[in-house]
Amino acid sequence: MSQQTPQMIFLNLPVKDLEVSKNFFVELGFTINKQFSDDKTASVVISDTIVVMLLTEPRFKEFTKKDIADTATTTEALIGISAESRAKVDELCDAALAAGATPANEPMDYGTMYGRSFQDPDGHNWEVVWMDPAVVEG
Repeated sequence: MSQQTPQMIFLNLPVKDLEVSKNFFVELGFTINKQFSDDKTASVVISDTIVVMLLTEPRFKEFTKKDIADTATTTEALIGISAESRAKVDELCDAALAAGATPANEPMDYGTMYGRSFQDPDGHNWEVVWMDPAVVEG
């Protein structure tokens, strides 16, 4: 019986300054896959199954007929990412703020679920969440 390749998510985000955005994500501890990056695109490896493709706004426009959302006034999406512990939520969000992100909302703490959020340098909203494994497993 052959093993199936896990399904992946490629999140494509428009960015104003590719170098600023690349540096931001590298400062968070993620890596750039140079094989799938060029002067208009950067492939940010979040995990084995999640890749964020940063595209300069002109490059992004090649893939859509719609206007690019103005993240200063519009939320185009809430991008959620899990963390393995409450401490890892804080670690990632603190690193994001130190790297130039801005807080998006107040932290949420429901005891069995904890999360914080930030806006990256391009105004995209990221939510980092930990959920108690005992609750997730039922």
